[in-house]
Amino acid sequence: TLSRLANEGISYNAFHTTAICSPTRAALLTGRNHQRVGSGTIAERAVDWDGYTGVIPRTSATLAKVLGEYGYKTAAFGKWHNTPATQTTAMGPFTLWPSGEGIGFDYFYGFLAGETSQWEPRLVENFNPVEPPHDATYHLSEDLAEKAVTWLRKHRAFAPDKPFFMYWAPGAAHGPHHVFSEWADKYKGQFDDGWDALRERTFERQKALGWIPPDTQLTPRAESMPGWDSIPESQRAFQTRLMEVFAGFVEHVDVQVGKVIDELDRLGVRDNTLVFYIFGDNGSSAEGQNGTISELLAQNNIPNTLDQHLAALDQLGGLDALGGPKVDNMYHAGWAWAGGTPFQHTKLIASHFGGTRNPMAVSWPASIAADKTPRSQFHHVNDIVPTIYDILEITPPEVVDGFAQDPIDGVSLAYTFSDADAPGRKTEQYFDNNGSRGLYKDGWFASTFGPLTPWLTVSPGLATWDSSEDVWELYDLSKDFSQAENLADQEPARLAAMKAEFLEVAEAN
Repeated sequence: TLSRLANEGISYNAFHTTAICSPTRAALLTGRNHQRVGSGTIAERAVDWDGYTGVIPRTSATLAKVLGEYGYKTAAFGKWHNTPATQTTAMGPFTLWPSGEGIGFDYFYGFLAGETSQWEPRLVENFNPVEPPHDATYHLSEDLAEKAVTWLRKHRAFAPDKPFFMYWAPGAAHGPHHVFSEWADKYKGQFDDGWDALRERTFERQKALGWIPPDTQLTPRAESMPGWDSIPESQRAFQTRLMEVFAGFVEHVDVQVGKVIDELDRLGVRDNTLVFYIFGDNGSSAEGQNGTISELLAQNNIPNTLDQHLAALDQLGGLDALGGPKVDNMYHAGWAWAGGTPFQHTKLIASHFGGTRNPMAVSWPASIAADKTPRSQFHHVNDIVPTIYDILEITPPEVVDGFAQDPIDGVSLAYTFSDADAPGRKTEQYFDNNGSRGLYKDGWFASTFGPLTPWLTVSPGLATWDSSEDVWELYDLSKDFSQAENLADQEPARLAAMKAEFLEVAEAN
C-alpha cells in the first residue's frame, strides 16, 4: 500500500518526527512543537514541568477540533497515548480522551495506552471499554481496518454532504510484535545473515531506487551496539525469527491500510481524498534491546538475560510461539538499527535521523500528479496541520471554545506537491527527547546524543548527566544526507551560534 500510494502520488525522504510517540502525535495533530503543547515525553511520564504535563492545552486546538467547526465528520482509530495516565480509568475525566471536548474527534475506536496485545487488546469505543473477542482468528490491525471501513460507510449513509477527516494509527509495528505465523513464514531465511548484512543490502537498494542521493554515506554502527558476529550461533535462530515476525507484522498492517484505501475507491471518493501515509514507529525501536519475549521488561530497565528468555520460550512452544499470544516479543536493537539505514541510531534519539526521519507518501489523485522524484525538503510532523489548512483555505482560528490560540509552529508543505525541486520553506526546527537534542537551521544540523542509550538496559552516565558537558556535532545536510561527516571542529563558530539558538528556541517552547 505504501508503494501504491507513492506511485500514485509523491513521496518524501526528509520528513521527521520527534523520535517518540506521544510527542509526535501531539505535534502531528496540533501543528505545534511538542513541548509547546505539553508533550515533551510519553503520557505515563507526565510531570508538572512546563512542556511535560502530558496535557494538550485548549489553547492549541487539534486538527479534529478545528475541522469539526468547519462541518467535517472526524474519527480516530488505533493508538492514542496522549491522555495522562491518571485520566484513563473508567472514572475519567474524559475531556482529554480522543472523543472528549478537549481533543474533538466525533468517534474513537482504539487503545489509550502506549501499546497493547494485538490478540487481546484493551480497547475503548468513545468512552466505553470493549472486551476483546477471545477468538483465535482475531487480530487488532484487521479489526481497526474493519471499523474504519464501517465508519466510512456510515458516513456515506448518514452524512454524505459532509467532508471527513480520519486519523488511523495502528498498534503495528510498535511492540509487542504479534502476527499470524503464516505472515512471518513468508520471510523465512531472508535475515539469516544478520543485521549488518541487511543494512548493507538496504543501502544498495535505496541507491538503486533513487530514494537517497548517490553520494550518501552509510554510517557506522554505534560501538555500544552488538554486531551480528558477536551473536552466538545458539541464539541466531531466535534473533532471525524475531525479525521474520517483525517483517510479517509490517506487511500485514500495510495490507490493512490497503483495505481502507480500497473502501475509498468503492465509495467513489478516492480521487478527492488527500492521504498522508507516514510510515514508521518514529525511528525503528531499539527498546527490545537484546531481543526479548517480554518487551516491557526491557522498556522498564529490568535486568533480564537472553538465556532466561530462551528457557521460558522452550516452555511456551519454542520459536513457533514467537508472534503469538503467549509472548510479548520484540526484536533485537540491531534489527532496528538496520531499519534506520543509512542513518545513525534509533527511536528515542532525537539528535540523529535514525530516530526521527520517516518515509511519507502523499496521494491526492484529483490534485497531485504522480511523480517518483522524492521530495527532499526538510519537513516535520508539525507541518501537516498547516498544510491541510493551506489547502482548505482555512485561516488558523484565533479563538476556539473561548480559548485564545497559540501560534502554529509548522510550515505548509503544499508547495512541494507540484514541484519536487522547490526551495524548502522550513528554515528552522528543533528536536528534543530524553536529553538528545538538535537544531535544524538553513540546511545545517547541530545535535548532541544525550544521556540515554535505548539499546542498553543501563545507560552509562545517566545518573550523573550534566547537559552543559554534552559534546555537540555539526552536519551540512546540503552535502551530507545521512549525517556522516561531523564538521564541529571545522566550523566552531557556526556550532556555537546554533547551540545558542537552540537554547533560545527551547525557552520559547
